[in-house]
Amino acid sequence: MRKIKFQILLLLVPFLFILAQEKDTTKLTEKKVEYLDINKLRKQLDFTFSDPNFSDAFFGVLVQSLETGEIIYDINIHKLFIPASNIKLFTTASALLLLGSDYSYQTDIFYDGYIMNNTLIGDVIVRGSGDPTLSDRFYRGSITKIFEDWADSLIKYGINNIDGNIIGDDNCFDDVGYGKGWVFEYENSWYSAPSGALCFNDNTIRVVIKPTVINTPAIFTIEPIADYLPIINKVITVDSKAEEKIQIYRDRISNIVTIYGTVRENTDSLVEHIPIMNPTNFFVSVLKNVFEKKGIYISGYANDIDFEDKIYSYDEMVLLFSHLSNPLKEIISETNKNSNNFYSEQILRTLGWEIHNFGSLENGIKACEYVFEIMAINPENLYFTDGSGLSRLNLVTPRQIVTLLSFMYKSDEFKSFYESLPIAGFDGGLAYRMKGTRAEKNVRAKPGYLTGVVALSGYLNTANGEPLVFSIIINNYLLPAVFANYIQDAVCMSLANLYRTH
Repeated sequence: MRKIKFQILLLLVPFLFILAQEKDTTKLTEKKVEYLDINKLRKQLDFTFSDPNFSDAFFGVLVQSLETGEIIYDINIHKLFIPASNIKLFTTASALLLLGSDYSYQTDIFYDGYIMNNTLIGDVIVRGSGDPTLSDRFYRGSITKIFEDWADSLIKYGINNIDGNIIGDDNCFDDVGYGKGWVFEYENSWYSAPSGALCFNDNTIRVVIKPTVINTPAIFTIEPIADYLPIINKVITVDSKAEEKIQIYRDRISNIVTIYGTVRENTDSLVEHIPIMNPTNFFVSVLKNVFEKKGIYISGYANDIDFEDKIYSYDEMVLLFSHLSNPLKEIISETNKNSNNFYSEQILRTLGWEIHNFGSLENGIKACEYVFEIMAINPENLYFTDGSGLSRLNLVTPRQIVTLLSFMYKSDEFKSFYESLPIAGFDGGLAYRMKGTRAEKNVRAKPGYLTGVVALSGYLNTANGEPLVFSIIINNYLLPAVFANYIQDAVCMSLANLYRTH
């Protein structure tokens, strides 16, 4: 026990040393020794990266001046590392450069019959293009608000009945849904919901579990309500001092979800998010339910177009209305600030659709590789396998990340890209890091996490305003991730204290 505490103390020394420096910084002038010159900076970084608790870990570090191109500090910059969510930098930068900040997704609602006496005779077809935003994340109110608005639009057309079916067309994307290298356990996790051309509520169902009486089953509700996902409840109410734990199991053949576990009697509620299997069936099932709740009678069923015998021709259909998403810059802000895996996977397939006419993982990667070549990143010298970084097959170098960040710094899309990154001590994945230091609200960077992997790459300004770009990746460590974060934070705080004249 004493040995473990000593190791942790050693790990904290650089972090605490810099924090102590920060307490007095407001009392000192630029000419006083609180600032670091380049030699002191490098010595301090050497000390930080020599932490004995990380002796078995691999560091990849590159810090470079955006003014002069000078390398400030480097370790293993050409070695390949698992980047975790830093791969989102590659996905989102490519999307901004290929599609532009103002790009919007368009979802079209058609019908293939005719309207007579307030009745639409024929099917309603919803053609998707991969819009990830159809949820309450951008549209405040209930989860189904956007579908309620669509129902209101039909009613304004005088349509109170649909004598036909609700059909979802998802054919601009493939039906694979998952990234290459994703492990089986991801299928039951909210952060790895499958992709699709028609998506709703991040392709998850929200389950709210509430206790009842000790040793009896808990009760649950689901949002949104849809006749889509059968759930078996095996959650038991337990004493207030007992362990509280929820586990989710899905049968891959039947799609039946079983929720196991316990909820304490004094708990208000527990919320779980369960990913769905067929995004299109989920989408149209919820849409049909909302239409009916709004008073639109539907005689038929909801279905994926792939399971229909009928062949639909858009040349013979009538467009009722279209829905446009928020602009891409806002979507990418959500992707990077909150490390939204679902959004990043949608974006990657959107690139495949827009650039190569089909939204597959392979086509999305091919579109990104074209951008990498323009950036002077050889796509043959990295392994880019998904859009989110969930795959442990991804491999990139610190040099490649800094090359990308430097390219974006000079591009017309830099403002949107820069504003999408979490701000240290303020928001997103860095909201609680580097507070009370010069790095607070100075560092703009994308963090990334997997087991044994942390990464942090982005931008900051030195004490005299020199812009720097950096990438810090740590692989193969055993301590909790928070201690790896301390090392990254200590580096950023040291860099923020650098003061030099050229």
